[in-house]
Amino acid sequence: MFSIFDLAIHLTVDYVKGGIGLKPHLIVLDLDGTLLTDDKVITEKTVHSIQKAKQQGHHVMFATGRPYRATESYYHQLGLNTPVVNFNGAFVHHPLDSSWKTIHETLSLSLVKEVMDAMQQFPWHNVVAEVLDDVYVHYHDEKVLNNFKKMGQSNVTTGDLQQYLQDDPTSILIQADESDITAIQSHLSQVHAEVVGHRFWNAPWGHVVEVFRSGLSKAAGLAHVSKWMDIPKERIIAFGDENNDLEMIDYVGHGVAMANGIDELKSIADEVTKATNNEDGIAEVLNNRLKL
Repeated sequence: MFSIFDLAIHLTVDYVKGGIGLKPHLIVLDLDGTLLTDDKVITEKTVHSIQKAKQQGHHVMFATGRPYRATESYYHQLGLNTPVVNFNGAFVHHPLDSSWKTIHETLSLSLVKEVMDAMQQFPWHNVVAEVLDDVYVHYHDEKVLNNFKKMGQSNVTTGDLQQYLQDDPTSILIQADESDITAIQSHLSQVHAEVVGHRFWNAPWGHVVEVFRSGLSKAAGLAHVSKWMDIPKERIIAFGDENNDLEMIDYVGHGVAMANGIDELKSIADEVTKATNNEDGIAEVLNNRLKL
């Protein structure tokens, strides 16, 4: 027979096992290839798991390479009230709090000119510069333009970047053949390593080298947010699938790579989902880890 003391212990164990007794965690979600299916929607099961985590006191935020205009609809769908890391850490802000100290780290126009001049020695197809919601496309290309139209409302200018670009850009994107990417990245590393970072990814419109201010990453943006929220990285769970998630997955207390993610990310992650982004991989991990 249970004593009152035994019963209290028994109830406390059940309380913690149910996830209710866990200290608040910060759940950080990449979007494309992670939270979103290939059709760019969030599955009903994943929405349910995220909402249940929020109800139990956990916090949910986005860390994405997308601009906010292409993030906003998902932010409101999940009813989030947290800061957002956009542009892979170049823009960190709070959509619901105008008094929150926004971070916007840009490239200088003089540096963009240097990079553009250097690019003349390499074969490339196009260069795109983004200044938050303003997009500048060097050469008119319907495929490129249509891709940005799908990413939300933006002001698009087509023409010589060195003529039309008047503000320090958030990032620049260099489109080139895959065979020329290594040479472009080698140049950036050798000549501009102290002031710029770069990463390679496949856009819907081709192979792209993204150039951004040195030191920026999703992890750097997340560190700023978690400090403000007073949540140690031991209580941060982050999900990702691509090379722009490497620093974040390595930084947090529990980094999760999607089953559909790249091998390099899986090799450093604490966990790999059994299911892909199309099969509720996030929901599976959250339900098990947070005892939802």
